[in-house]
Amino acid sequence: MTDVDADGIGGVGGTIGVGGVEGYGGALSGVPGAPLLLGVRHHGPGSARAVRAALEAARPRVILIEGPPEADALVPLAADEDMRPPVALLAHAVDEPGRSAFWPLAEFSPEWVALRWALEHDVPARFIDLPAAHSLAQRAQLEGEQEQEGDAEAPGDAPSGGPGDRPGVPAPEVRVDPLAVLARAAGHDDPERWWEDVVEHRGPGDGDGDALAPFTALEEAMGALRETGEGGVDDERDLVREAYMRLQVRAAQREFGEGVAVVCGAWHVPALRRRVTVAADRALLKGLPRTKVDLTWVPWTHRRLSRSSGYGAGIESPLWYAHLFAAADRPVERWLTRVAGLLRDEDRHVSPAHVIETARLAETLAALRGRPLPGLSETTDAVRAVMCDGSDVPLALVRDRLVVGDVLGQVPAGAPAVPLQRDLDRTQRRLRLKPEARRRELELDLRKDTDADRSRLLHRLRLLGVGWGEPAASRGSTGTFRETWRLRWEPELTLRVAEAGVWGTTVLTAATARAEADAVTARGLAEVTALAERCLLAGLPDALAPVMRILADRAALDTDVGHLAQALPALVRSLRYGDVRGTDTRALAEVAAGLAERVFVGLPAACAALDTDAAEEMRGHVDAVHGAVGLLGDASGPGRGGLRPRWQEVLRTLCARDAVPGVVRGRAVRLLLDEGALAADEAARFMGLALSRGAPPADAAVWIEGFVGGGSGGGMLLLHDERLLALVDAWLTGVTAEAFTDVLPLLRRTFAAYEPGVRRGLGELVRRGPEARGSVTTAGSGAPGFAPDLDVERADAVLPVVRLLLGLEADGSRGGGPRGHDPQNEGAENERAENERAENERAENAGAENADNDGAQNHGQEEGGPEGDRRSRTGRDGNELTEVGA
Repeated sequence: MTDVDADGIGGVGGTIGVGGVEGYGGALSGVPGAPLLLGVRHHGPGSARAVRAALEAARPRVILIEGPPEADALVPLAADEDMRPPVALLAHAVDEPGRSAFWPLAEFSPEWVALRWALEHDVPARFIDLPAAHSLAQRAQLEGEQEQEGDAEAPGDAPSGGPGDRPGVPAPEVRVDPLAVLARAAGHDDPERWWEDVVEHRGPGDGDGDALAPFTALEEAMGALRETGEGGVDDERDLVREAYMRLQVRAAQREFGEGVAVVCGAWHVPALRRRVTVAADRALLKGLPRTKVDLTWVPWTHRRLSRSSGYGAGIESPLWYAHLFAAADRPVERWLTRVAGLLRDEDRHVSPAHVIETARLAETLAALRGRPLPGLSETTDAVRAVMCDGSDVPLALVRDRLVVGDVLGQVPAGAPAVPLQRDLDRTQRRLRLKPEARRRELELDLRKDTDADRSRLLHRLRLLGVGWGEPAASRGSTGTFRETWRLRWEPELTLRVAEAGVWGTTVLTAATARAEADAVTARGLAEVTALAERCLLAGLPDALAPVMRILADRAALDTDVGHLAQALPALVRSLRYGDVRGTDTRALAEVAAGLAERVFVGLPAACAALDTDAAEEMRGHVDAVHGAVGLLGDASGPGRGGLRPRWQEVLRTLCARDAVPGVVRGRAVRLLLDEGALAADEAARFMGLALSRGAPPADAAVWIEGFVGGGSGGGMLLLHDERLLALVDAWLTGVTAEAFTDVLPLLRRTFAAYEPGVRRGLGELVRRGPEARGSVTTAGSGAPGFAPDLDVERADAVLPVVRLLLGLEADGSRGGGPRGHDPQNEGAENERAENERAENERAENAGAENADNDGAQNHGQEEGGPEGDRRSRTGRDGNELTEVGA
């Protein structure tokens, strides 16, 4: 056995290439021929620059990178011109695609820089971390053991131990951040700022010319932390990973001799340098579980690289780090220029002087804080003070767009993918629907073929669990031919597509198979009807037939009126899609009519003897059925027209039954009143009976809740119908003090749902009292809540505005210029102006209180026209108001 196999990673000394570094081990470990271990921080621009400089200086013969070795076959794709980071290696179990792991890489990641350097210099690059086949199987095994432990624990008992109680499984220790320990040792309280100062802000020309100096210092620091235990206790998974990496480094040394470079996390460098026997490493790897996995490249986003995404090795400012890595010089000034451009695009006034002053302030803050260069905190504070006028609102936009960012990577078409993903890619290109990381809204007009196909694609993906788009309320239109979507592509959606690949090789076939399976496993009737609606939206005719069969069978066997009422609205909504989407909905119409008939028959009996919660739920069912019947009754087709009268009879039955809860009876009266099927006097009679002195106050309160509650316009009804308001007022003032305390919460809930203006108006009417209120909303001979006669003076006041909006002349004819001006007849224009001046003089000299009306009548007689055909009045401002009528 050689020294390498017995004692650890070592070897004989030697010299590599022209311009290389002589004796890797001598530079770092003191062992001649030892591998070049480059400890880095994942996603660090300073580390990435240092890795590139070290590789240029050392010129290794092979590069080993921390990552799953199953991805070695994917390395050549990194050189493809269509490969644009951020990207990630995705590994998922073949039999369970949801069990997966990602290895993200950005353009400023040291691993990506090493990978690209190897491809550019025709140097082999390999991944040496623990295979994904083992790591995914270990995760599944651990999760299964935890579930078994949870099932074994008695309910209510605290767990007696943790994972460390199992033989051979150490208790998990909380990993101490090594950077935080090093920062405290250096006298800094912020590890991120310390790391930026000593590593990330290092430029290409910084240092004493030794490209390996940063790695030497970092290895010594991490070695001291691991020896003293200040960096935390190693868990079993890290020990297994490091054992596998040591074996891979030994294998590379045997194959290539000297000239092996390793790029890995700085925490692992001391473990790779440790002298451990091969037998000990193989013992750690013995008996590891294994599963079959597939790997591919997938697009990633900067937002998912941030710490807010939950990725363990994430960073807070990925786009800022990308700028630091890409900027050749003056990174702060260049970044501030981008900030100024962003704020200008948002219509904020930012000049070059603002950029200059912001840069000066950032440098001053860095000097005051003892930093070598302005960091993100200094530039952010300077931007807030100078460009944002001290406001955090535009600063939040800067952070979202330029600090975190919405950059979405791209992978070449040759990357491995499931057939469903390839079909989705082709469909996206055909429909010109490009995935983007930034959230955006998409307006669709379903009357256009392309937009209709886009809608069907998005609905099919939602049915498959791929939430690329979420439906949103359409602005400016309530028609069924309009759809609005909020789109945002997340990296995890690629995994969702892989999971959905078990249903089919195309989006259409996969969605059809998934819909059929969901219909079979649906628990309730409402789920099946909702699924039928989604099949119509997604354009799945092959799935609709079996779904409708299952729906008909479930509806025939289900006797619960609540279930039938829940299922009916979604089914009726689906009938509306046939007009725009060209879907045959005859089968839906028959099932919907049958459901409605069964609801009509069973609803009165189902509403009897309900408690408070059940009564509230039944009220919601009544509202849903009422809306569904309205749609069914308006639709054309045999057997639908008679549903509305039958439903009104059911509501009348509910109104008159004392066994029906008050909230349902009150709601039935309100629905009939709104439909015009119940006269106002009859509604007042029902309210009077419900609010009579013989009725318990609590029952009366819930009747009011059903009649005017729920934010359904009941406040406006009371505001304009003084008879109903008087009944409520009289009942409330007659409630005893003890009963008032019981009904107050319900009344507050009822009236709190009204708009502030409605509540204010009702309060004003109640404050005036019945006598004064009658003068405002006198019924008289007019409609309830309105005065008996028309207020002519107030009506005339709006006529000039109406004529201006309609483009009419003073005599009612349509003109081509301002009111009273005819460009074709200047004489007529002058005559009208003269008449107006004369009329103004008469109005000013009248002196009496009714001078306006008298002057208008005299003017009408002087014109010689019939008094009933043309009457003119002069408003208080002296302008002539002409009214044409009988």
